Amino acid sequence: MAETPNSHIKEINISQEMKSSFLDYAMSVIVSRALPDVRDGLKPVHRRILYAMHDLGMHSDKPYKKSARIVGDVIGKYHPHGDSAVYETMVRMAQDFNYRYMLVDGHGNFGSVDGDSAAAMRYTESRMSKISMELLRDINKDTIDFQDNYDGEEKEPVVLPARFPNLLVNGTTGIAVGMATNIPPHQLGEVIDGVLAISHDPDMTIQELMEIIPGPDFPTGGLIIGRSGIRKAYETGRGSITIRAKVEIEQKSNGKEVIIVHEIPYQVNKARLIEKIAELARDKKIDGITDLRDESDRRGMRIVIEVRKDANANVLLNNLYKQTALQTSFGINTLALVDGHPKVLNLKQCLSYYLDHQKVIIRRRTEFELRKAEARAHILEGLKVALDHLDEVISLIRSSQTTDIAREGLMTKFDLSEKQAQAILDMRLQRLTGLEREKIEEEYQNLVKLIAELKAILADEEKVLEIIREELLEIKERFNDKRRTEIVTGGIENIEDEDLIPRENIVITLTHNGYIKRLPVSTYRAQKRGGRGIQGMGTNEDDFVEHLITTSTHDTILFFTNKGKVYRSKGYEIPEFSRTAKGIPIINLLGIEKGEWINAIIPVEEFVDDWFLFFTTKDGVSKRSPLTSFANIRNNGLIALSLRESDELISVRLTDGNKEIIIGTKKGMLIRFPETDVRSMGRTATGVKGITLDSNDEVVGMEVLEENNDVLIVTKKGYGKRTHASEYRIQSRGGKGIKTCNVSAKNGELVSVRAVTGEEDLMLITTGGVLIRMEVAGISTMGRNTQGVKLISMRESENEFVATVAKVEKEEEMTDESDNLDADASDENVIVNDPSDEE
Repeated sequence: MAETPNSHIKEINISQEMKSSFLDYAMSVIVSRALPDVRDGLKPVHRRILYAMHDLGMHSDKPYKKSARIVGDVIGKYHPHGDSAVYETMVRMAQDFNYRYMLVDGHGNFGSVDGDSAAAMRYTESRMSKISMELLRDINKDTIDFQDNYDGEEKEPVVLPARFPNLLVNGTTGIAVGMATNIPPHQLGEVIDGVLAISHDPDMTIQELMEIIPGPDFPTGGLIIGRSGIRKAYETGRGSITIRAKVEIEQKSNGKEVIIVHEIPYQVNKARLIEKIAELARDKKIDGITDLRDESDRRGMRIVIEVRKDANANVLLNNLYKQTALQTSFGINTLALVDGHPKVLNLKQCLSYYLDHQKVIIRRRTEFELRKAEARAHILEGLKVALDHLDEVISLIRSSQTTDIAREGLMTKFDLSEKQAQAILDMRLQRLTGLEREKIEEEYQNLVKLIAELKAILADEEKVLEIIREELLEIKERFNDKRRTEIVTGGIENIEDEDLIPRENIVITLTHNGYIKRLPVSTYRAQKRGGRGIQGMGTNEDDFVEHLITTSTHDTILFFTNKGKVYRSKGYEIPEFSRTAKGIPIINLLGIEKGEWINAIIPVEEFVDDWFLFFTTKDGVSKRSPLTSFANIRNNGLIALSLRESDELISVRLTDGNKEIIIGTKKGMLIRFPETDVRSMGRTATGVKGITLDSNDEVVGMEVLEENNDVLIVTKKGYGKRTHASEYRIQSRGGKGIKTCNVSAKNGELVSVRAVTGEEDLMLITTGGVLIRMEVAGISTMGRNTQGVKLISMRESENEFVATVAKVEKEEEMTDESDNLDADASDENVIVNDPSDEE
């Protein structure tokens, strides 16, 4: 730093100045704005509001005064910030849904749990609450230090005496620079009992304290799920707890169930909560709600959720917990100022620092009262001297020309102090009566006893602690109430997603353009072959269903992409939509990269040993890997197999390690070989040749062949057939295979090869979005060298063809014979209604 000649300009390093200035700013925010003091649990603005009200005489037993008057006094004397910031702080201190024990007694509109703002400060009135009076009690007895205000013309308290542990009782929240605090409120009686316990046994553990203070107690009630988060927060100062609304399920006379919400989690906006529930019900993300209304009034909260008769209220409620603010988490961060420095505190430290503060308060108050008592006793000793020498005193005073001479005479003759002499001069003649003389003597003797008691208190810390205990018990007796928040244990905190979803069979569809959805498998009704089908889903002109699987809501779904990567999801995590909706983009569900699309989907009920995944690529490469290698998959996916250039993954199947594999190509070739021909490989291995392909040929399907299976093929133009597996001899892997179908212009190239038993149904999806479900048993059994029979009619004018073929579990419900059409029926086919359309 250098100073230029004849100038006051200084050269400063900008980097150093920025560091210094920002540090000053950060410390100002930390110490003077955002963090509470561990002793009184207040930030400066809260402390200044309460002190200003005390200074203005706005006590709990006085009439209300305009809030604007208080705010003006606060910003004019102590808090040089915006009036709105001060008023909003004062409003919060008067809200029974924000403060466990309100510090401001508000009169007028101070907002609501629905998020309504308070009326302007010129309309509302305020005064100190009864309990806030206890924060300032004895403030005029030299119990705390005062400091200059911002302009040096006023004095403000550094901390309040705080006759109860406000830091834990009311909690606080604040964001400083690089740090934040979030302390939940607690029940007054429990916290006071905790302080009392610490005063008796300073060595008691946090676990023992938790038997006295079981956990936070929020003004809005609700349930705290589990104790592990509380324990961690109390032991380390940081933790997270789960808060859940308090609800009950009522049974109506008509058999329908109704969910009644009586209490909601702390700091949740009730109006926004109801809007969220309504939005989820409208978007079908939560199913089963028939009505939703808010019946809250001055007697209490009551949100009514009516449940559809066929829906499970408990499952619906768990879904609401998962997707709405009926269940929230509260991150505890017990950060407070200790001796002006921010410090993360555990439960015992919070109580101990408060107890130490009270020791200082009691000592300073006792010292103040001792000084006052000794000063009064000193005066009374002088008065007693005067009364014992009354005639001489009167003679001296009468003979003195001035007050000063009389004072000096008294001091000299009777060995009195200046204060004693002045007290004698100020004494009224009525004090000379015999009765008044007795009162002086009695007052003096009482003062002597009081002085002895006060000195005894200062000499014995146990007496100080006893006073603290008595005063805390007095506060508890006056202000204690019942705990509002219930702490629930017994494993409920470990609810898994499966517990939120009923177990049911579902269909998952994925379109060519990447739109995925799920819907109940019972959505579709079985038809005979050759029917026109029903409209399976709404698609764009250039989109069609490419993958369709049946699974359970509780199964793990493995998604394999053309690039050989694998992603995972639970069945219930795939959003449910109506039959005609197209779903959501799969990129919103999985972390699929650009240029990547799903080529195989495998449902897995459980990841067990001795099970394998068998892979086949477009170029005929096969690989076998243990299923357990895919049990843990990151959100951004894993490499399932390494692909050669221009190759793509076509099919993946689950096996028990001892099956036979069939691989079919679009030119009508098929190979059958034992899966043991392909050794087990690591997850990232490339694999070996499964089938040798002719030019312009490629693999369209791979299946695991079970005992008594038939081979089902479906062609591009809707033809298909079943062929006994015995017609395909077992070969070694890597061969060209044998013919499975005569491919012609009439039936088109193969699009699917499936292994079937005849006990399942078959779903065919066309590029036009039309879906037909039929019994596999109704499909003709033919030899290898045939074309097959028509399974679904194509709209040739629209260049429609079969896009996807899937096996589904057989469904009992069948359509009427009148709904069935012969395989050779004309194009005037009808659309068969979905059961949901008949309601």
